[in-house]
Amino acid sequence: MQGLQLQPQEISYDANASCNFFVPSEDLPFVATRAAIEQFEESTIVTCLKELQAEARQHNGLDYLQIFESPDQCKKLWFIEDGPGGAITALLPDDY
Repeated sequence: MQGLQLQPQEISYDANASCNFFVPSEDLPFVATRAAIEQFEESTIVTCLKELQAEARQHNGLDYLQIFESPDQCKKLWFIEDGPGGAITALLPDDY
């Protein structure tokens, strides 16, 4: 699926909660739900993750929840960074 667009986050980039960089590590693995993988190609999910990382570098961090949306607003792909001991997860809103 092409054309997903990152939506503006709900909180200010200057807020203390805008501290997530969406960079996977051994302690913070990157995972995707089965439904997200089935709805969007893996390559699309990885492309969105890279866009999130670039956006986080530009703003010195993002909120823990980031949303990509299709141009027709029918499909959404969420990314959640849980923080230490958690994961970076690509999921559909219904997976939450």
